[in-house]
Amino acid sequence: MPDVLPPVESWNPQLSGDMDMRICSNGAWLHEGDEIKREKLVRLFSTILKREDDDYFLVTPVEKWRISVEDQPFVVVLMEVINQGNPSQIIRMITNTGDEIELNHKNPMITDEHEAPKVLIRGNMYARLSRNVFYQLADLAFEKNGCFWVLSDSCEFAIDNEKD
Repeated sequence: MPDVLPPVESWNPQLSGDMDMRICSNGAWLHEGDEIKREKLVRLFSTILKREDDDYFLVTPVEKWRISVEDQPFVVVLMEVINQGNPSQIIRMITNTGDEIELNHKNPMITDEHEAPKVLIRGNMYARLSRNVFYQLADLAFEKNGCFWVLSDSCEFAIDNEKD
């Protein structure tokens, strides 16, 4: 993922229409029902993705196309732990489109009732955790107040919402 993303939050053209493009819950991008298999093309599209309320758009300075997203537009597919077991532990996550974040107060993990955790990636867009990443987080978890938590960048994040 490039270090500098396009300034999509400042681009506000009129709606051009609806595009037959969908981001599936597993992170696959479909155009007119066919999966986009070129990873670089998916990454390019992901850089011009913007969320407004509950709608998602591919946006340029002069065009704005609404697309559909089944769950979240990104999926966390890789995770690494820096300084594991130390108070300075940091959890770094990488999405299916190459976005890299560190789990912290700027990029928190949220656990909604009846849903798997999601992580804020950029703007107001989230990534759902892949099953493998969730299991890796579970291995790091500690119990506190009837909930399981992970520590990253001096912040504690619940990985479940079950309370005794």
